[in-house]
Amino acid sequence: MTETDPDISRVVDRRMALAREWDELVAQVRELEGLEDFLRPPRLENLLPAAAEGPVAIVNVSRWRCDALLVRADGVDVVPLPGLTSAATFEKTNNYLRLLQQVDQATAAAHAARRGVDEQPGLSAVKRYTDAKKALATAVAQRDGMLATLLTWLWDEVAAPVLAATGFTSPPDDEQPWPRLWWCPTGPLTLLPLHAAGYHDTAGRAGDNVLDRVVSSYAPTLRALLEARQPLAQPSADDRLLVVSMPQTPGQLPLENVVRERKLLTSLLRDRHTLLEDTSATTTAVLDELPRHRWAHFSCHGGQDLADPSRGGLLLHDRVLTIPDISARQHDGEFAFLSACKTAVGGTTLPDEAITLAAALHYTGYRRVIGTMWSVHDDTAADVAEMVYTDLTATGRFEPAGAARALHRAIRRLRDVRRLPASAWTPFTHTGA
Repeated sequence: MTETDPDISRVVDRRMALAREWDELVAQVRELEGLEDFLRPPRLENLLPAAAEGPVAIVNVSRWRCDALLVRADGVDVVPLPGLTSAATFEKTNNYLRLLQQVDQATAAAHAARRGVDEQPGLSAVKRYTDAKKALATAVAQRDGMLATLLTWLWDEVAAPVLAATGFTSPPDDEQPWPRLWWCPTGPLTLLPLHAAGYHDTAGRAGDNVLDRVVSSYAPTLRALLEARQPLAQPSADDRLLVVSMPQTPGQLPLENVVRERKLLTSLLRDRHTLLEDTSATTTAVLDELPRHRWAHFSCHGGQDLADPSRGGLLLHDRVLTIPDISARQHDGEFAFLSACKTAVGGTTLPDEAITLAAALHYTGYRRVIGTMWSVHDDTAADVAEMVYTDLTATGRFEPAGAARALHRAIRRLRDVRRLPASAWTPFTHTGA
């Protein structure tokens, strides 16, 4: 025995006593109604109701094997994905992110060169602008080629096996309601557009794509989807839409079509909206107003830091409204439309965490969130907003419960009627119920 042995013994006794006290307190908490599973993994039977309105496909990416867990209201099936590998997924994701970033950089360079022509016209400025436009066209062509290849790969290795297991093997008949399917990807797949997987404009492959089979949504977790199905705490006939409109943002390019969105929304919801525009759209004002509104629409610049996704957010008049700003409080919200770039893309360091602005709004109480996976043109964003809101107000009332189906119809219209490339309509996503 040394002089310190009694002290060590007392420390050990104290820790054992605290451990027993902890176990007793946890046992007492688990006796309370609704807390039976406190600090336990959720029971499967408690999670199955998340699939009450359609199956949920949890797609697991691992270096050992890849599978989809197909969750239905009556149980779970394993769908093997033998062609999917962790190495291939990481390779394609890195290439996807690289080419998307390349387009963003080329776009910024072209805008800067254009300003150079306006500010100091001359042959050298014109040449720089011409070269920048050529570089942008090359970057866009490379991105679009990559995207076509990526969407077919996602179909072959992930979406087709999942849809075959669900029984959604062909487009629904005209008189049938469109089925719903929720995607819950993991790892690098959280960054990829599973909802748009498939063969588009490919001879002999009609219907071999997700858009022609199901209405897709994303769910960060089954528990989050369950929470999104809970009724609003105090439904009210006085629900209002918060419209945050930033056609001009300090240090950013102007967004001309934001004005079109604002006019549309204030016209459709004449006396049921609150407008924060330009200098009035500060982070303090927005955070103060969000709890007072069931619905929110943001028309502004957005950004994401792939290395530190918590720094991503919406560019308001005074600063960026970040993911931590949103996550700091709970909301009893029904619908949010993020008409901004990169609001539904997470980071590369912790992809499973799904750290996106759309997910943050969903986790903190918004049942349904529309966002974007990468940069979008403001005119396309305004077109999508117009189609979605016109659809949701067709009955004379604003009915955001139909947001997923409205977005699905808008995306298919961009593809089939407007004949826009996949890069224009693929970014738009729906998260939640």
